[in-house]
Amino acid sequence: MAKITKFQVASGLYLIEIPDANLYILCGCPADSVKHLMKRGLIVTKEKDGVYFETGPNALLLSDVLVQNGSFANLGEFPVLQMLYRQGMILPNHPNNTGIKPMLIGLWEQVDAQLEYIYRGNYGLVSPEEIIKTGISPETADEMMRMKLKFAFGKISPADELLDTCIVDGRETVEIRNGVYIRRLRLNLFQIEYDGERVTVDLNLAPHESYGAPYPLGFHYIRREYFAVIHSGEGDGWNANRPCMSSIMMFQGKIYLIDAGPNVLYSLMALGIGVNEIDGIFHTHGHDDHMAGFTTLMRTDHRIKYYATPLVRASVAKKLAALMSIDEQSLFEYFDVHDLKFDEWNDINGLEVKPVFSPHPVETSIFFFRTLWEEGYPCYAHLADVVSLDVLKGMITDKDQENGVSQDFYDRVERIYLSKAAIKKIDVGGGLIHGEAKDFRKDSSAKIFLSHTSSDLTNEQKEIGSGAPFGMVDVLIPTAQNYLHSYAYDFLRTYFPTAPEHQLNILLNNSIENFNPESILFKDGAVNTYLYLILTGNVERIHSEYRIHSTLSAGALIGEMSGLEKRPITGTYRAVNFVQALRLPSTLYEQFVRQNSLYENIKRLQNNREFLQKSWLFGEVVSYPTQNRLAQAMKHRHCAKKYEFPAAIHPTIFVIKKGGMERYSDEGVYETLSSGHFFGEECVLFKMKSLYRVRAADSTDIYEIPGEMLLDIPVVRWKLFETFQKRMEMDTRARFEALPNPAKEWLLRQNPTA
Repeated sequence: MAKITKFQVASGLYLIEIPDANLYILCGCPADSVKHLMKRGLIVTKEKDGVYFETGPNALLLSDVLVQNGSFANLGEFPVLQMLYRQGMILPNHPNNTGIKPMLIGLWEQVDAQLEYIYRGNYGLVSPEEIIKTGISPETADEMMRMKLKFAFGKISPADELLDTCIVDGRETVEIRNGVYIRRLRLNLFQIEYDGERVTVDLNLAPHESYGAPYPLGFHYIRREYFAVIHSGEGDGWNANRPCMSSIMMFQGKIYLIDAGPNVLYSLMALGIGVNEIDGIFHTHGHDDHMAGFTTLMRTDHRIKYYATPLVRASVAKKLAALMSIDEQSLFEYFDVHDLKFDEWNDINGLEVKPVFSPHPVETSIFFFRTLWEEGYPCYAHLADVVSLDVLKGMITDKDQENGVSQDFYDRVERIYLSKAAIKKIDVGGGLIHGEAKDFRKDSSAKIFLSHTSSDLTNEQKEIGSGAPFGMVDVLIPTAQNYLHSYAYDFLRTYFPTAPEHQLNILLNNSIENFNPESILFKDGAVNTYLYLILTGNVERIHSEYRIHSTLSAGALIGEMSGLEKRPITGTYRAVNFVQALRLPSTLYEQFVRQNSLYENIKRLQNNREFLQKSWLFGEVVSYPTQNRLAQAMKHRHCAKKYEFPAAIHPTIFVIKKGGMERYSDEGVYETLSSGHFFGEECVLFKMKSLYRVRAADSTDIYEIPGEMLLDIPVVRWKLFETFQKRMEMDTRARFEALPNPAKEWLLRQNPTA
């Protein structure tokens, strides 16, 4: 019988079971890893000595890289919590509390980052001084800290007191535990050995592979309303069948997220909302079930507005900065930060939001949203995460220096929780840090939705509040206008900034068509007699012969050149989800182009856009309106063979159209760059002189793109930074290889893992 069993749980996620050594290793930990294990039956509930508990992994092998294909690869918070509490490894008098701690395995930098990230996930801000820096008064900071210490059983404990670690650097074989050994073969490829048996684990995702969601969502048609709430998740971090608690708010045609939990892109796709349509996010707190989707928001073509109180923002920043190994200031360069004031109605272009502090182990805001209407201010209350009033009552103390809360604090929280709203969504997860439905039995709100739970609602809970299937919409103020025509006008104005208003109105006076998911808009080789301007949803372009597969979002104009030139269209276009598009007859569009003398400019922009779409730097997520602005700004340049770029500060990215360039130094050539590759990222990111020399390896054509434009496109900025880091590592290796052998041997003795 095999002594090692290997399960592929999902893409990039494996479980290694070695029962004889009492070692169960979760290999990789993307978002919702625990839910994937539950769905596969690899976590089940058992009973021992009258105690019920879950099975599951007791060690965690981390990915060598923190992000893969745009998603976090190392989200160890919930797997570790499952080990400590749901398996019982930390609970007093529990049969699984045997003194063995959960273990983190991996590169030292990833293990170190995980320890700090889990520490901040447990506690958030850890001192009165950190709280005061966010603008909180010393008296309130002291009150918050005493409450936090009560949640933490009186002590802020470093993560390494709860967890063991095993560092796997270089290619040396390392013992994990009980005769089980691990060896790192290369990036993200590991070999695990026990008693003569070996298995390999490859945590690398393929170029177009992504971490999947554990639950199906289907597709939903969402009408854009004046003021409405889309219910986009009612589960918690343990509910294997539903997304985590979240909502999406529509206001005057704009889309706002309330939190961004695991698999947020999958949820948006199911709702027919492109990530580039998101105007802003309101953030309650920094637990993974409310922020694991942040890399999705950092990989858009515009800086999404980030709305939170400075207290919550500081707590989130410290956790994310630890996880991503970047400084806190750099983190929020990817967002347009807007601080909210506690206990005040903050006006956001007519949408008013009031954040209120909620008792929780980490800094948390609940939100109240309202806007003026004919009968006053209809209000939506989003209460995640709240605390059971019984638990909070047990924290009451009348001693100033004792951990806990005052009676006044309790009374204030109870009053706010029960304040009246048109629609209220509440956390009823129970336990020590979540709410209870029974606390809202006397709540006079018109509608109450029960959320943040992993179990079915009980009859008692059903008497208090409703459930909400994914994609259900509650309208507070219906719309009397069609926002789709507003979207169409904005897109057309971006395309044709010089066209007269009356000419744009000719195009706008056309029908809007709806497409069901997976329906075909155009087939490859067809001659189209009309064009489509995508207004909502996503369309994929497929051309299997040339291995083309790209996704187009709102703002894309499909069939433009084939319609103008009356030639067959290249590629098949299919709706990914529910799509709404403005249908433009090609004859009418041709007349519009001719009357406004736009053909030459359209042809140039089309060629530039096609080049951008094929490149790694610009091909993913960047929308057509943004591509159009880049295409307008691109400048062509020819470089003769052996031309060398001067070593100066160039606030410009140079992208190779045809030919080749070399990055080199006196030690030799580090990298040969071909079509689609780029250079100059360090000059744009850090306003510094080039760190390396670049010359034309052949007669070469390049495009110059202003760097300032790129810094405001988060997904491009991310890729520039990622490339900078990889090139620094590559150049260091190249310099090392150029050294004589005695120097190499000496350096390796000083740092064997280099």
